[in-house]
Amino acid sequence: MNKIKKLYEWTTSIPLIACLLYASGLLDNNVALQILASILLLLCVMSAVHHSEIIAHRVGEPFGTIILAVSVTIIEVAIIISLMTTGGAEYAAFARDTVYAAVMLLLNGIVGLCLFIGGRKFHTQTFSPHSVKIALVSLVSIVVFTMILPSFTKSQAGPFYTKAQLLFEVFACLTIYIAFIAAQTVRYREYFIPEPSEQENTSKKAIISNSAMVISMVFLLISLVIVVLLAKSLSLPIETVLTRHGLPKSLVGIILAAVVLLPEGISAVSAARNNRLQTSLNLSLGSALASIGLTIPTVSLISYWYNIPLILGLDVLPIILLMISIFTVMLSLIGGRSNAIYGVVLLVNLVAYIFLTINP
Repeated sequence: MNKIKKLYEWTTSIPLIACLLYASGLLDNNVALQILASILLLLCVMSAVHHSEIIAHRVGEPFGTIILAVSVTIIEVAIIISLMTTGGAEYAAFARDTVYAAVMLLLNGIVGLCLFIGGRKFHTQTFSPHSVKIALVSLVSIVVFTMILPSFTKSQAGPFYTKAQLLFEVFACLTIYIAFIAAQTVRYREYFIPEPSEQENTSKKAIISNSAMVISMVFLLISLVIVVLLAKSLSLPIETVLTRHGLPKSLVGIILAAVVLLPEGISAVSAARNNRLQTSLNLSLGSALASIGLTIPTVSLISYWYNIPLILGLDVLPIILLMISIFTVMLSLIGGRSNAIYGVVLLVNLVAYIFLTINP
């Protein structure tokens, strides 16, 4: 009990300290405070992981993973909209680039790392192929509607949608995402529930009180908010360092997406290490769907209402890399059994994505 109490003290005090540092407004030109903010950011990520695990144990699967995925997506949407409404045309492609980076990191990085670590430790891990098919079918359709079709439609020149096309894209994405959530939580929930051996590892659910869950939900939100705000504050110093070393500014989006996805990534990898690959896939694929299926429609509606320029379509090279990633994930997961080789291939895809971002 004392150990749990000390853990709660640490995971609740650190986010509050980080909030005070951010609110002080002293981060702009102070290198020492920027370093401190970076350390607090990582500690807040660990706090978010701790609180998300408590919630997941209390509410059970797949609701725990949905809560974390949607929480991160809400914060992601907020930061994108704030930058688009203040930055104007300069940030016309920011939503597309951020969501693209998040999807690539989730599919290749997090899924790949889970398969590799789980395969190395347990040789072979099993999961429900039905849950993966539902997630990937939904993901492929949403990806095509949001980031591929805008590059090939003819009503408006360039990688843009017309206003009518934007509204159709919003309708299509939300319909598919709602259908996926309904399948995951009601209609086909049994596909997404971990095997009995996995459920035995989540027996902590019974000892977590309602008050503890409420506290964790509050501090999960606080941790996620301050992670994104600190990441945004540190984006300019990061961009300066990258430019100084001759690296493209597009790497900033990848770094920020990686920081925002850290809580989900750590939770997914931890589940794979504990032989709960179904939980890892629920979190990884569910997060990819939430990231693109909620973020892009919301940003599209803001663009429609306020007449803000919005670039959605990807260039040919990113489209090829995205299709390779989705195809590789499909082949790796379609059989319901995984091994470390699949993880290696996906991680190589991730390295290729980062390398070709630097050397297009």
